[in-house]
Amino acid sequence: MKKYIEQNGITYELRGEQYYPLLELPEQKEIGKYGRLHLEYLKKHRKGHYTNLLSEGTLNQRLYEIDVEAKTMVEIIITRLATERGIDENLKARDMFSWVAEMNNIKASAEEIVLREVIFV
Repeated sequence: MKKYIEQNGITYELRGEQYYPLLELPEQKEIGKYGRLHLEYLKKHRKGHYTNLLSEGTLNQRLYEIDVEAKTMVEIIITRLATERGIDENLKARDMFSWVAEMNNIKASAEEIVLREVIFV
């Protein structure tokens, strides 16, 4: 008997008296906060879509893309809102506590927008 055979694009290896498929998972990328939030949303509210992504082997890649998109959006929104509200290094030098409070408020607003438009969709 042959040690390896190939059928339907899958290579099988002989172990004992039986052939086992040699399967490899696609490269797994590090998923951040927003990717994990989207994963939880899919599991709770979009079970069919979650199952499809998982069975196709594209779940990790999709979560990674969502995470990158969300992080980029948060950064853009924070920059835009800070500029619109006049929060800059001058305010930081004059009144550090006010600057921190404003930046925290802006970050919370940006994350809320991203959660509604990217994560919980």
